[in-house]
Amino acid sequence: MANFGWASTFPEFRDAPPDRICESLADLLREVDEQQLRAWQHDVPEIQREVGEVLEREQAAREYHAVLEYELPFETRRTDVALLASGVIVILELKGAETASQAATDQAAAYGRDLRCYHRACHATPVRVVVVPSRARGVIERRGDVVVAGPDAVDQLVSEWDQPGRAKPMEVHEFLDPNAYRPLPSLIAAARELFESKHELRYIHRARAATDPAVEAIRRIAADAARTRTRHLVLVTGVPGSGKTLVGLRLVHSREIDAWAAAGPAGKPTAPAVFLSGNGPLVKVLQYQLRGAGGGGKAFVRGIKDYLASAGNVGRSPGEHIVVFDEAQRAWDANMMEKKHGRGQTGSEPMQIMSVSSRVPEWSVVVALIGTGQEIHEGEEAGIAQWRSASEDAPGSWQVHVPPSVATVFAAGSVPSTAAAALDLGTELRFHGVEDLHRLVERIVGDRSIDGASDLSTRLEGASYHLRITRDPEVARRYLRERYAADAAARFGLLASSRDRDLPDYGVHNDFKSQVRVDGRIGPWFTDDEGVPGRYSCRYLTTCATEFQCQGLELDGVLLAWGTDFIWSGEQWSNQRARPYRKSLVRDPLLLRRNAYRVLLTRAREVTVVFVPQLEVLDGTYARLRGAGFQDLQPSDE
Repeated sequence: MANFGWASTFPEFRDAPPDRICESLADLLREVDEQQLRAWQHDVPEIQREVGEVLEREQAAREYHAVLEYELPFETRRTDVALLASGVIVILELKGAETASQAATDQAAAYGRDLRCYHRACHATPVRVVVVPSRARGVIERRGDVVVAGPDAVDQLVSEWDQPGRAKPMEVHEFLDPNAYRPLPSLIAAARELFESKHELRYIHRARAATDPAVEAIRRIAADAARTRTRHLVLVTGVPGSGKTLVGLRLVHSREIDAWAAAGPAGKPTAPAVFLSGNGPLVKVLQYQLRGAGGGGKAFVRGIKDYLASAGNVGRSPGEHIVVFDEAQRAWDANMMEKKHGRGQTGSEPMQIMSVSSRVPEWSVVVALIGTGQEIHEGEEAGIAQWRSASEDAPGSWQVHVPPSVATVFAAGSVPSTAAAALDLGTELRFHGVEDLHRLVERIVGDRSIDGASDLSTRLEGASYHLRITRDPEVARRYLRERYAADAAARFGLLASSRDRDLPDYGVHNDFKSQVRVDGRIGPWFTDDEGVPGRYSCRYLTTCATEFQCQGLELDGVLLAWGTDFIWSGEQWSNQRARPYRKSLVRDPLLLRRNAYRVLLTRAREVTVVFVPQLEVLDGTYARLRGAGFQDLQPSDE
């Protein structure tokens, strides 16, 4: 099937009857409403005129191409117009208006970013983006990398960027090649692909370049463990969005493990590797996405509590040679294990996992995926030190492999440890290669000055990662709905802190009863489209998820409702208005609030819109975020 509505040289496009072009566009979409048809009938002749003016000005333009309604492979988004000129690709996003809203320019900027990042033929060719309000005239303004201009200025802009005699125009078949565009899938989409494509994830250069070294290092450790019949603990660290979960999912789907598996009392295991998480929502979402595999999607993904309840039976010989524990920095300590699971539960989660793995026939590998600064709940504050203690106390003889950043923690222990740089994932993938986001968030949630934060946000804006802010929740909702109106596959949702007291007054229901209901539907919340019965899709922006339900997961766009549980006083952060923890179980409640907002601020792949309620106590917080580079959304940006 064609992935475009029209593609031809400039002369052919200029001379074609507009009705013929509109019919070709309608054939691509099959179902076209009257509004869309009228828009094409208005816009196509104007773009034909502009292309004709370029032809009059430049002889080389006879070899240029015009592509209309180019559908991005693996996606539902379409660029309105792509003009392939000498040494440049000009993307036109047409809007039936007099001005361009912030949502329109941010949407267009994302098209340019994705082509630059994920389209093989565009890596070495500049991609210019123009938002074209159909009732505007002339070049109106330049917003970052996006130009806002009326239709009459298109020829002027193409001529400004054109490089005849110095560069050749891109061949149209190179641009339209579906194999040339390989976007980074969301975590949920990646899980589905791993199952549907028989354990292979499509080749995505940036994702593979960042995660392959870790995957290959762990595979070598596993192969050596199988050959030598030994037991190994492997720690993998990384910033939020660096691909830790992707590494774990790829490992448990590796086909080599089947050949290495040893036979136990019941024969060879059918699934010799398992992906575990104490993050209940993450498990539910992945299982919901993989439910087509049968067994409720539990073949490769299990909750840690369920796994220990089954495999922890000392009379059972576990068959999972490789156990991957995601978000291992949140592993429960011994006190929390006893509190949640009752008396008789001895040792921390790391200790129990390693004890179970020590009973696997012949060999085993435990892989702990550790995110930095994400401990958000009581019982999670012991951190990496628990894994060292578990390696020392677990039955049998263990070897430890760690990234250099935590080597000193294990060097002081009694178990042999080896440091390997490949086990540290230092590059963010979730946010389209933007490495400055976690640095910016650290500045924001820390108690120091935010000097330099605006430079980081400027770089993020240049990479088309957008930070927006408003004190009106409806302005935020309209922005996200408009931005993703043409992208049915996009996921955008409402997030809020679990410890805030005041947000329900603003229609953000983060109270306990509301969250129990969301917990039961968190799979549909993250994955379902609008229109599915139950109205639980995150795209409705009516039900909210908290830091507990979104950690380890991601959305394309986030509406973050800032609560009064984390207030900037002008000199430091305060959690005095937060719903209290039980003090006997929490060492540093302010640290947990800080980490909660660190998680909430790093869930979006493309844009974070912060809604700060009109409360005087939050004026300082609003000012801090504005000072850090969050740009105000105006009511006119609806």
